[in-house]
Amino acid sequence: MRDKLLIIGLVWPEPKSSAAGSRMLQLIEQFQKQGFDIVFASAAKTSSNTFDLSVLGIEKQDLKLNDSSFDDFVSALKPDVVLFDRFMTEEQYGWRVAEQCPDALRILDTEDFHGLRKAREEALKQNEVISLKHLQNAITKREIASIYRCDLSLMISEAEIEILTKQFKIDTNLLYYLPFLLEPISDSEIEQLPLFEERQHFITIGNFLHPPNYDAVLQLKQNIWPLIRQKLPKAELHIYGAYESQKVLQLHNEKAGFLIKGFADDVNEVMKQARVCLAPLRFGAGLKGKLVDAMQNGTPCVMSGIAAEGMFDNMATNGFVEDNTQVFAEKAIEIYSNSDDWVNFQENGFKVINQRFNKLAFRQDFSDRISHLINHLKTHRENNFIGQLLQHQSLQSTKYMSKWIEEKNR
Repeated sequence: MRDKLLIIGLVWPEPKSSAAGSRMLQLIEQFQKQGFDIVFASAAKTSSNTFDLSVLGIEKQDLKLNDSSFDDFVSALKPDVVLFDRFMTEEQYGWRVAEQCPDALRILDTEDFHGLRKAREEALKQNEVISLKHLQNAITKREIASIYRCDLSLMISEAEIEILTKQFKIDTNLLYYLPFLLEPISDSEIEQLPLFEERQHFITIGNFLHPPNYDAVLQLKQNIWPLIRQKLPKAELHIYGAYESQKVLQLHNEKAGFLIKGFADDVNEVMKQARVCLAPLRFGAGLKGKLVDAMQNGTPCVMSGIAAEGMFDNMATNGFVEDNTQVFAEKAIEIYSNSDDWVNFQENGFKVINQRFNKLAFRQDFSDRISHLINHLKTHRENNFIGQLLQHQSLQSTKYMSKWIEEKNR
């Protein structure tokens, strides 16, 4: 009999809109390879960009917030494993899963360390260097409580594991490094990509609903692009992303070559036509999907330190890493104008994809870890007393708040 996995999504997957959507499909493939039957449930609304999970043979379930109908649903399903998509879904449904299916393995897919992103955003607003005081924000406290309540938390970045283990002393047995799980790039695919001379213009891409992406576009508009355009007056910056708002559209400037292109139906098509990708992120966390898109399509980057975090380890980067806006612009001009540097950075990117994010390198170890936890769950939980404590206390408070809301809505 096949094991059952219930994924509770904060949103329905949109792989064309965000790296988080792509990441979710990678996890789904991983669990299907492990032999799981999967049900995906969410209280979110679908959109025109929502991926059709039925093509993967996945059952879908619409959920209601603060509604006991979930209890009936999950107790009837009897999942062996429950995967929470970000800590907010664990807060909402974790106590119900613990009550109805106490023997189900509970996994948290953090997507990225939200508390770290919040800390960096606050430090930026206050014009301060990030410190422990910024990290100890309300989001961090909620997220770490969720990590403790779960049996395993999937971390996409080694840098974030280091912060959680060193700064917050979280047991490494509760964390598992599982980055983007990608197909390696073959020589034949590389040969089909446009050459340096066949490409033109700069590109940046990212979901506009994600605050770090919008901030990066403003950074380009106000501080970086004018410097690049001054030296390369015929170059254009093409800005792609889902859910562009009016405040984004009003940044469009044909005369300055600053072009808001909006949603890209095929990111590979637009990325491989560009010569250089720009990623001047000033805050954020996790791994950056835009850098992966660039490396897969042979497009060198100029990126901030935060954009590069967790991507390269000790490997050579696929471009320049720079936080000073003046130097950032200079490096962008340099890559754009120098074919030798461009080719070297392109080759670095291919190596990073194939050596650091090859999905086959993670498949068996992750499968073994899940099997071990399922078979030794009681012992694992006994060694996580803080998790038991938080499960007890948080379950009571969240449970009765949810029941109060449910009664109020009747």
